[in-house]
Amino acid sequence: MKVKWFAGLMLWAAAQAALAQQWPAKPVRAILPYTPGGLADVVLRALAADMGNNIGQPVVVENRGGAATMIGAEACAKATPDGYTMCLVAVDTTSITPFTMRKAPIDPRKDFEPITGLFFLKVGLTVNPALGVNTLQEFIAKAKAKPGGMNYGSTANNVRLFMDEFNRVNGTDVRFINYKGGGEAVAALLGNQIEALYFGIGNLTGHLKSGKLKTIAVDGTTRSPLLPQVPTLAELGYQGRSLRAWFGFLAPAGTPKPLVSRLNAEIVKIAGQAPFIAKYLSPLGLEPILNTPEQFAQYLKEDIDKGEALVKQAGLVEN
Repeated sequence: MKVKWFAGLMLWAAAQAALAQQWPAKPVRAILPYTPGGLADVVLRALAADMGNNIGQPVVVENRGGAATMIGAEACAKATPDGYTMCLVAVDTTSITPFTMRKAPIDPRKDFEPITGLFFLKVGLTVNPALGVNTLQEFIAKAKAKPGGMNYGSTANNVRLFMDEFNRVNGTDVRFINYKGGGEAVAALLGNQIEALYFGIGNLTGHLKSGKLKTIAVDGTTRSPLLPQVPTLAELGYQGRSLRAWFGFLAPAGTPKPLVSRLNAEIVKIAGQAPFIAKYLSPLGLEPILNTPEQFAQYLKEDIDKGEALVKQAGLVEN
């Protein structure tokens, strides 16, 4: 029995290797659960064009926006797991939105094979200089002095989770104001209609350079080349849990490991090149991740667990 089992295993391994060698025999589909024109769309289309040239088959970007990214995510999860479908998703898709819904169309723990993280979006706590604060501690002190009297704007649940935890850790009560788009929230901060944003700094470079806005802290463990003078939250001793804003590639569950590895290698080969980073990532405040499938799987496991707990703690679950 052991001999037959071993022989069967060897045949399976050989078939898997042959499958990877034959790939790609047709175009590869890259699903993006957002409408065209956004930051992720720009980066994905640039990567898809280079990847298509490298593998000799088109990599076709398919925008499937709607339902808080669940339409595109579900299309990816239900696709044939043959190495010809992948999707570029963000932290909300796997670690937040499914836990805010009574009946989510995907199970982020079971429906996907992680390929690689693509990038982190560097996010900063940004204020209008008219607020009169220059440091995180001054912001906290002002918020404590005005309980419920300061507001932040956002369009994203990961920001709401961060600010909910921020208030809890610091004993503040900075209130949430919902906006339909990031542009509206930025305009509100510029107009002193709100006191703060926790927003991607790559979207604010013009306002930051002109002095119309001021970022007082950024996320992550390293400072941003765009704002090297601004400390990280970790440097400032912030102890709250948070979910970083990331984008990464997933494949449908059951996609053979050799094909996941091949997709990983092709993506990393392009997105890890200095010219690609300099043109498409760094100017937008994006930090390359580009880890292995195993590393991304571990990161996702921890991120999903943390996200589920934070959603429940913040009371964002649908009634």
